[in-house]
Amino acid sequence: MKVYVVGGAVRDRLLGRPVADRDWVVVGESADSMLAAGFRPVGKDFPVFLHPKTQEEYALARTERKVGRGYHGFTFHAAPDVTLEEDLARRDLTINAMAEDEHGDVTDPFGGQQDLAAGVLRHVSMAFAEDPVRILRVARFAARYGFSVAPETMALMRSMVESGEADALVPERIWQEVAKGLMEDAPSRMFIVLRECGALARALPEVDALFGVPQRADYHPEIDTGDHVMRVLDYCAAMNAPLPVRFAALMHDLGKALTPKDVLPRHIGHEGRGKAPIVTLCERIRAPADCRDLALITAQSHTLIHRAAELRPDTLLKLFRDCDALRRPERFQMMLDACLADARGRLHFEACDYPQAAWLAEALAAARAVDAGAIAKACATPQDIPKAVDAARVAALAGYKQAHPLAPRP
Repeated sequence: MKVYVVGGAVRDRLLGRPVADRDWVVVGESADSMLAAGFRPVGKDFPVFLHPKTQEEYALARTERKVGRGYHGFTFHAAPDVTLEEDLARRDLTINAMAEDEHGDVTDPFGGQQDLAAGVLRHVSMAFAEDPVRILRVARFAARYGFSVAPETMALMRSMVESGEADALVPERIWQEVAKGLMEDAPSRMFIVLRECGALARALPEVDALFGVPQRADYHPEIDTGDHVMRVLDYCAAMNAPLPVRFAALMHDLGKALTPKDVLPRHIGHEGRGKAPIVTLCERIRAPADCRDLALITAQSHTLIHRAAELRPDTLLKLFRDCDALRRPERFQMMLDACLADARGRLHFEACDYPQAAWLAEALAAARAVDAGAIAKACATPQDIPKAVDAARVAALAGYKQAHPLAPRP
């Protein structure tokens, strides 16, 4: 049995990066011979087997043929006569089309090692154009490795968008790739590559609409809203923020693309205008509820967070209630992290002070420290309880503000 490690495991080992998972290809075998060797079948679309001891997946070498649109529009042929080179030829990028045998010898028929050294993402063959998910993968790899996209590959990706092939992307795959890209070291690179080939306008038109939208130069020296959001994303990555925070950062200014021209570039009211595009986008790509909900409260409340020093005690309590912070302080903290990234995701403001985050976290703790149970027992009727509890929380917030004054935002 000829067995090879293929794809990402070879790529990452050559780059000196940790190898998390290994994909195996078996050459010269059939489904019957794999079963006879003790492997257990698990593949639905093509023959994949679990190793009897390690439980790792082993796939028979195969070729594929395009028969329909989209990710599922392929038929596969796996047989003992399919060569390793034929199997590698169906892969997306040269850096993913390498194999390594048990002795550590690398088979590299398409120059993957050369492209690794040059930091280039290059398609293996014109078969790349048959699968629109590959556009998303190229953009994600650009975010992970900081590699450039070969001019001929970018041109091919543009033609896929123009031909409508990219319109066949299914929502689950868009979310899967976007979520992975958001968690890379430089997530902005994914969206920049998608925008360059035209795919961002097809997959995430709400985000694409932010580019070219001007902002106040005194507060946003970078001026362009799309540029700002990309900077916020990369700051989230630098602080190792979890996925919901990064997604909220991506979504927080969507309302700026809908601001009437008569209030540009101040974007008065953009917070509320962001709700509809966030809901639409999340429904379309089926983003998980935790990401959607954090994005919504961040879009709605981020400017109030920035202006925390100006808020009266009763307004602070309303903010906490609108964000469900009294019940879910951990989510409120994630929103504060997104707001910190928003403040520092501006040209020349990357290291600015942002005391609002810690101040609001402490203010929330003061409000939550109010003993609602004791207040309820002291009330004459149940109807009096909500007002009494609110009054105690407002008093606690007033005391906190007085003891811990916060300077207004410059």
